[in-house]
Amino acid sequence: MGLFDFAADIGKKVFGVDDADAAEKIKQDIETNNPGINNLEVEMQEDTVCVLRGTCESVEAKEKAILMAGNMKGVSAVVAARLKVPEATAQVVEKVTEEEQDSAFEASSGTQYYTIESGDTLWGIAAKFLGNGSKYPEIFEANREVIEDPDKIFVGQKIRIPSSNA
Repeated sequence: MGLFDFAADIGKKVFGVDDADAAEKIKQDIETNNPGINNLEVEMQEDTVCVLRGTCESVEAKEKAILMAGNMKGVSAVVAARLKVPEATAQVVEKVTEEEQDSAFEASSGTQYYTIESGDTLWGIAAKFLGNGSKYPEIFEANREVIEDPDKIFVGQKIRIPSSNA
């Protein structure tokens, strides 16, 4: 199914509650920050991005687009099964059932997802996942599209944790 859950009541606000153009505004926001997706299409149904479709330059670009759409206020889920990745990186992803897609992304790219909790800092998250708090810029850079300032993360925000090169 490629379904990714998010907290609908938090995040970047780009559209109103009953905004008929919500999908177009999400598309514009993703394209403005261009994580490497061509022919992007976005469809909304209530608080779910029910279709996120396009051709991604990499698995990382796909992950970023999913997080960008999901970390918007008013979005509780993103269905990303129609985002395609290149053959070389797609092999792991394409050969799994829809229910296994989340794990396949992590396995194919070495990326983990983390949901910010109360009291978290990027320093603390880097210490936990990368073994050293001073590596927090790596987390910030991996999430530049969803974290505008490393000192301004919020509870419920979902981010990518890049693989550690320690």
